[in-house]
Amino acid sequence: MLTRLVVRNLAVVEAAEVAFGPGLNVISGETGAGKSVLMGALHLLLGSRADRSVVRTGTEEARVSAEWSLTPETQQAIDALLSEADIDPCEGGLLLIQRTLSAAGTGRIRVNNCPATAGLLRQLAPRLADIHGPNDNLSLLDEAFQLHLLTAFADAPDEVAAYALAWQRFTAAEARLAALQGDPAEREAEAERLAEALADFRAINPTEADGEELIERHAQAANAGEILALGNALTDALTDGEAPASEQLQAIQRELRNLARLLPEAGDWANELAGIQAQLQELSRAMAERLSRVDADPDALAQLEARLGQIQRLRRRYGPTLADVLAYRVQAEARLAELQGAEGAIAQAQADRDAAREGVDRAGQALTAKRRAAADRLSQAITAELRALGFAQSDFPIALERLPQPGPSGADRVCFCFAPNPGEAPRPLAAIASSGEIARVMLAVKLLLARHDRVPTLVFDEIDANIGGETARKVGEKLHALAANVQVLCITHQAQCALFADVHHRVVKCVEDERTVTRILPLDEAGRLAELARMLGGGPAALAHAQAMLAR
Repeated sequence: MLTRLVVRNLAVVEAAEVAFGPGLNVISGETGAGKSVLMGALHLLLGSRADRSVVRTGTEEARVSAEWSLTPETQQAIDALLSEADIDPCEGGLLLIQRTLSAAGTGRIRVNNCPATAGLLRQLAPRLADIHGPNDNLSLLDEAFQLHLLTAFADAPDEVAAYALAWQRFTAAEARLAALQGDPAEREAEAERLAEALADFRAINPTEADGEELIERHAQAANAGEILALGNALTDALTDGEAPASEQLQAIQRELRNLARLLPEAGDWANELAGIQAQLQELSRAMAERLSRVDADPDALAQLEARLGQIQRLRRRYGPTLADVLAYRVQAEARLAELQGAEGAIAQAQADRDAAREGVDRAGQALTAKRRAAADRLSQAITAELRALGFAQSDFPIALERLPQPGPSGADRVCFCFAPNPGEAPRPLAAIASSGEIARVMLAVKLLLARHDRVPTLVFDEIDANIGGETARKVGEKLHALAANVQVLCITHQAQCALFADVHHRVVKCVEDERTVTRILPLDEAGRLAELARMLGGGPAALAHAQAMLAR
C-alpha cells in the first residue's frame, strides 16, 4: 500500500507530508483548497507527463516522493521490472519513488535512489495504484473500454495472448501478400529496371577493391613520373649515386676504428654505425623494389581512370558509398528473383494468409466464448452492486455481438445497457444523461474489477459527485467494504462517505506572509467530528447530525 506521500513546491502546496494507512483513507476540504494537487502528485509518480507550470511560483523546483509497502507477490513483480532497468531491488518490501521538476522544464526521476525514467514509472503504475478521476466516468461510455472491462472480468489472459499472436501473424501475412501482388504493370516495370541495373553490375562487376584501393592505385599511376623521379634520387643519395650516404658512413666507420686505438668507446660507436649502415642498405633495397612496381605506362593510367569513372557512376546511381552499391546489388538480385517467381510466391502468400486467418478465427472464437460466458456473470454482478448503491430495481444487461470482420481486439462488439427504473427498457449506457448514474455504474465496475486486477491501492477522486443523502451513504459503505481487501484513497465532499474513513485528512487553504498555502492535516476523533459537521453545513444541528451518523 501507499504509506507516505511528500510534496514540495507543487502548485499551491509549499510543503506537505501525508501518512496513509490500510483501509479507507479519506481526504476532504473546501473546493479549491488543493486536494487535486495530491492527485497531481500521484499522477507524476506514476509516470504522467510533467508540466513545469505546476512548479510553485517563486521556487526553482517542485519535488514529490512516495513510499510503497509491498506484499511479497507484488515485490517480486516490481523487482523483475527494476532488474530489467538495472535498478536496485526493493529492500524490506519498500519501494521509493522521487520525481523532481524544475521551473526551467528539466526533471529527474529516482527509484530506490537510482536514476530512472518516466517510462519505467508507467510500467510500475499498474502494479501500484489505479487512479479514478471525475473525467474517467466518460470512458465507460466508450465501446472499446467496455470491451476491455469485459475481457478483464473474463479472466482470459491465455485467450487474449493467443489471439494477439494470431492477429500479428495474420497482419504480417496480409502485408506480405499485398507487397507481392501490387499492380502487375508496376511489377513488370520494376523487374525491367532491376534487370537493367543488374546488367550494369555484370558489365562492371564492382568489388570491395574498387574502394580506397582503386583510388590509391589511380593516384599512384597519375603521379608515376614524379614518384619515380623522387624515389630514384633518394636511392641514389642512399647507395647508388656518386657520393652516396653509404660510402660516407663507411669512411666514418674507418675513422672510428682508428679512434678506438686511443679511445676504447669509439669501438662501440663504430659497431653502432655498422648496424645503421646495414639498415640503410636494407631501406635502399626496399625502396628500389617498390619503385620497380610503379607503372608509368599511360595505357595503365587510362584503364584506371576508366574503372574509376565506372565505379563513380554506380555510386551516383546506387550509392552514395561503395558499400551501398554492393548492398543494392544483393537486394536487386533477391527482389528480381522474387518478381520473376511472383506467381508462385503470390499463391504461397495467399495460402499463408488464409491459414493465418483461420488461426485468427479459431483464437477469436475461443476469446468470444470466454467473453460470452463472462458477460452474463458481469451483468448480474454489476446489477447486484447497483441495487446496493440505490438502484433497487435496476437491470444492467450486456449485449455481445459478433463482428463481420475481426480486429486487433477480437471479433466482438459489446454494449453496456442500463435500465435504472422498473418498467423502462434497457438503453445503451451512452444514452444515459445523468452523470450521477454513470458515476455509480463506474463505481460498481471498479468494485468488481478490484477483486480481479489485484491493484493494491485504488484512488477515487470525487467518485461520489452528483449524489447525496442515502445514496452517498451506500457509496461510503461500499468503499468501506472494498477497503477491507485493498487500500482505498478517496477525495470526497460527502460527509456520508467520509464518516466511514479509517484514516481522515483535511486539506485547508490559507494565506501566510501574503502567499496562499495549502496544509494537509491528519484528523483525530474530535477533528473528524468537526470536519463532518462542516461538510454537513456547519452549526449545532450539523454537529449533532455528525455525532448521530458516527454513532450509527
